[in-house]
Amino acid sequence: MFPKYRKAFVSWSGGKDSALACYNAIKNEKVKVAYLLNMLSENGTHSRSHHLSVALLKAQAEAMGIPIVQRQATWGGYEEEFKRALAILKEEGIQTGVFGDIDVQEHRDWVERVSSESGLTAILPLWQRSRESLMDEFITAGFKAVIVAVKLECMGSEWLGRKLDSQFAEDMKRLPQVDLCGENGEYHTFVYDGPLFKKPVVFATGEKILENKHCFLELKIKNGTL
Repeated sequence: MFPKYRKAFVSWSGGKDSALACYNAIKNEKVKVAYLLNMLSENGTHSRSHHLSVALLKAQAEAMGIPIVQRQATWGGYEEEFKRALAILKEEGIQTGVFGDIDVQEHRDWVERVSSESGLTAILPLWQRSRESLMDEFITAGFKAVIVAVKLECMGSEWLGRKLDSQFAEDMKRLPQVDLCGENGEYHTFVYDGPLFKKPVVFATGEKILENKHCFLELKIKNGTL
C-alpha cells in the first residue's frame, strides 16, 4: 500500500513561483513538504538569480516552519552539487521534488532528468497554467511578495520594491514584452507572508545594486543585518 502522502522537498528560490508550487503541491498533490532546497552562489552569501541573502532565506524558512538546505555552487558545477543535495535528501526519506516552472520545456526536462537520476520523482504543479490564473491565485490566496530583481533590458529599477497585487498585474500590461509571471527571468520576487507562513518575515529595504545588466534590491531583516 502506498502512503497517503509523499515526503517531498521544494526547490526553493524564495520567490512567488516556488511558494505557489509548494502551496499547490500540498493542496492538490498530497505531498508532505519536509525540506526546502535552496542553491547559493559559489561564495555562499546569496541565492543565485534572486540575490537574497542566506540569513533572509533562513528567516523565511523559519517563518514557514520548514527546514532549509542550502548548497553553494558555481554555474558549471550546479548540477553536480544539486544531485549531491538530492542524495542527502533521499537518505532522509524524500521521494519527490516540487518545482515551480511554468512552461520552459528545457527547465522541465532538466528537473525531471536530474530527479530521476537521483531516484526521485518531480512534480510541477504550475505547469502550463495561464499566467493570469497563477497571478490571480497567488494574490487571492493571500501571499505577499515584493520585486527584488529586474533584468534591465526588460524593466527599469523603479519596479524594485513593488508589491505583487492587483494593481501590479494591471500595470504589467503596459509592458507587453515582459512575461506577467517573469518566467524568462524578467523579474524575481521575495515572498514574506501568506498561507504557508506561520508568521510574516519583517524586513526593511536597502540599496539598489547594479550587477551584470540586472538590478537587485537589498533586503534587511529589521533590527538585524544580513
